[in-house]
Amino acid sequence: MSFWICATCGVEHAENTGVCAICADERQWVPADGQRWTTLADLYEAGYRAELLELEPDLFGIESTPTVGIGQQTKLLCTPTGSVLWDPIGFVDDDIAGRVLERGPVRAIVASHPHMFGLQVEWSRALGGVPVLVAEADLAWVARPDPVIRAWSGEVRLLPGVTLMQVGGHFPGSGVLHWAAGAAGRGVLLSGDTVFANPDRTSVSFMRSYPNRLPLSGPVVERIARTLERLTFDRLYGNFDTVIAADARAVVRRSADRHWGWVRGDFDDLT
Repeated sequence: MSFWICATCGVEHAENTGVCAICADERQWVPADGQRWTTLADLYEAGYRAELLELEPDLFGIESTPTVGIGQQTKLLCTPTGSVLWDPIGFVDDDIAGRVLERGPVRAIVASHPHMFGLQVEWSRALGGVPVLVAEADLAWVARPDPVIRAWSGEVRLLPGVTLMQVGGHFPGSGVLHWAAGAAGRGVLLSGDTVFANPDRTSVSFMRSYPNRLPLSGPVVERIARTLERLTFDRLYGNFDTVIAADARAVVRRSADRHWGWVRGDFDDLT
């Protein structure tokens, strides 16, 4: 196989020279013992596998065991006119690709932001040459160029009732995927960590860097929240197994207001 995988973030690279630029950026990190690389052949030999989990009707999660890199949970969104693979993990084999295709043709592969690129090109090849959509603002982070990669920006209707929207923040091209028919017609937002579903299941966070604890400014968070208010959704899925099960649109607004309050100093008396 003519590509390499960064062991820390799980993103595919055409070359393994130097340090992974995604991990060297202030939003991520390089291990103290230095850059490490792996390959799909290494993962196969080590016994890695992937499983498909039903999250709700027509929405599935894909996880590898063990996890690769950041260890996100891919989302497979299925509709009558085809599927979208969201935030591809850093592992793929014929078995999991076959199970995905059993649920219909995949029309697009999209990562919410560069940390979630995973094996996007390799997933495309395993699924028959599916287009890989990368936000135009984040194209410079692609470490394995390929003709299947297509730039997008702004707002794109991928399928009937499925809309890709650029909101920025974590990365300039950070996006979300809106599924109007999800949650029994109340709407679902697949947010990656553009909007991070917190462990308390009642709030979300907005950060430039999650591992390095770099917050976004109040105005940027307000811009994200106002953009998302154009959408109708009751449930929000993050890029792991985290979910805001109900009232997610209101949760995003309350969390944005809370963020604004803390960075403005409204709660300094509590410190």
